[in-house]
Amino acid sequence: MPSVNFCISWPDGTEEACYSPSTVINEHFKTGESMPVDEFIQRAEKALHQASARVAERFGYPCSQASGQLVRLQTQAKRFDADGGDVTILSMDNLR
Repeated sequence: MPSVNFCISWPDGTEEACYSPSTVINEHFKTGESMPVDEFIQRAEKALHQASARVAERFGYPCSQASGQLVRLQTQAKRFDADGGDVTILSMDNLR
């Protein structure tokens, strides 16, 4: 199943390497796009839940890496106030 490594920049400039087990993430984020932290988390939740569901359809169980990635993003997002700046998608690399 094709997966995607993507890199983001948090509002404080910290970069984070991220993982999606499915290319469905490409429907939610594009390289160079910036958005408020809250919007990023909402879109990441939807995208990573969809990605995990695709894994479940194919293999019979959800993807624990997708769930773990979402928890890490949610935890990092708590460092920023509601109006604490934007998250930028630095890269989206599809893998086979």
